[in-house]
Amino acid sequence: MTAGPYGALLDAVRGVRWPAARRVSGATLGAHPSKLRGNSSEFSEFRPYRQGDDPRRVDWRLLARSDRAYVRLTTDRATLRTAIAVDASASMAFPLPDLTKWVRAREIAVALAAVAHAEADPVGLTIAAEAPVTLIPRARRSVIVEMIRALDATTPAGAAALAPHLTTARAPRVVVVSDLLGDVDELLAAARLRIAAGGEVIVVHVVAAEELDPPDDALLAVDPERAGLRRALDRAARDEYRRAFSTWMESTAASCRAARVRYFLAETAEPAAHVVRRVAGEAGARGR
Repeated sequence: MTAGPYGALLDAVRGVRWPAARRVSGATLGAHPSKLRGNSSEFSEFRPYRQGDDPRRVDWRLLARSDRAYVRLTTDRATLRTAIAVDASASMAFPLPDLTKWVRAREIAVALAAVAHAEADPVGLTIAAEAPVTLIPRARRSVIVEMIRALDATTPAGAAALAPHLTTARAPRVVVVSDLLGDVDELLAAARLRIAAGGEVIVVHVVAAEELDPPDDALLAVDPERAGLRRALDRAARDEYRRAFSTWMESTAASCRAARVRYFLAETAEPAAHVVRRVAGEAGARGR
């Protein structure tokens, strides 16, 4: 796989496990505990023998000790399709010219996809943009390279709704990577429906360091028709902005959690590999 500038990031997340938050219903052999009980070697529990059970599953040693017949139940393992939706609206281009939010969003999407793909999970991508791009979940070897090419070919611009992509995602686990400055109410409404149907929704909220703490030379207003007219962000306005932005972030996080969406704040100062480990690590803790 040719990962280009993502090589160091992919090395940093190699070996990270991203378990399903609950048992999955797929039948394709994979890494996640399945809802199905079958003939795997992973013991689950005993159940009293019932007429029609396969005699080969009877625990004969337990029968000899207790004089009662029990069958051994085992847990099969299955794959978990994962879709990653990345916000490519204009606000994700902030701050110019570095596009820090967009760079971090791309890195998080690629790294999460690589972690899932390493466990044989089919992974797909949706880029919510003026001209949307969708790669359906696949497990083939080239899928990560295809995602990298699609993301690198996209420049954030215009308005892009995320909710429709969440509604149509062809995967039980969906990750949304966004600054959440768009259709949050519609997104959470779609998330509630998906979660009620047994799906899992994860939101990675990308916030630029400059949004949290505007630099001293930040401008409150610029008139594009009068280049010389600029209004600086004074101390009082900066303090008020910080309070308002902090309140908005707390409210947004609370709304996500109330909808049973798994919410993660990803500041651009935090390396993408750290974010990925937090996302995968919490899933592992929930699954135990």
